[in-house]
Amino acid sequence: MVELKVLTLIVTGPSAPSFLVMQPKEELVSEGKSRVIPICVGMPEAMALGSVLEGARFERPMTHDLMLDALTNLDARIDHVLICDVKDGTFYARLCLSQHGRLIDLDARPSDAIALALRQDAPIYINDRVLEQASFPYLFRQPFDEERIVDDFKDFLKNISPDDFAQ
Repeated sequence: MVELKVLTLIVTGPSAPSFLVMQPKEELVSEGKSRVIPICVGMPEAMALGSVLEGARFERPMTHDLMLDALTNLDARIDHVLICDVKDGTFYARLCLSQHGRLIDLDARPSDAIALALRQDAPIYINDRVLEQASFPYLFRQPFDEERIVDDFKDFLKNISPDDFAQ
């Protein structure tokens, strides 16, 4: 298992897919290269992820906030998320909860599991095989300029479709 971090969320609009772009947490970007894992998400999922990434607060609880409140009241918390498989471009995840010393393993959509994990600062992992199968090499120009890299990646994604990720 390899721990991941969110690199960026690219929200393209209502008629096109959005992408959650992740990368291995411990890979050395300073060497000028890394791998990225783009996960295609729908608009509602992108909005839920975007709200947590931006630290947005709402007057009323959103669905993921309600879920975490319920878990907290049941003395449970998010232990970790594991992206465990990818088939035909669709990612599969497991949401692992911790409650009174036991682990509870649940099937979950990656977007939901990641949105919950980000809200509790829980680690997100990917299976080694899935990382090899679903990641793309990304070469960074020197010196490292994150804003330019994100802009370049957005340009790359403008002409891509979910069919490009089919295995």
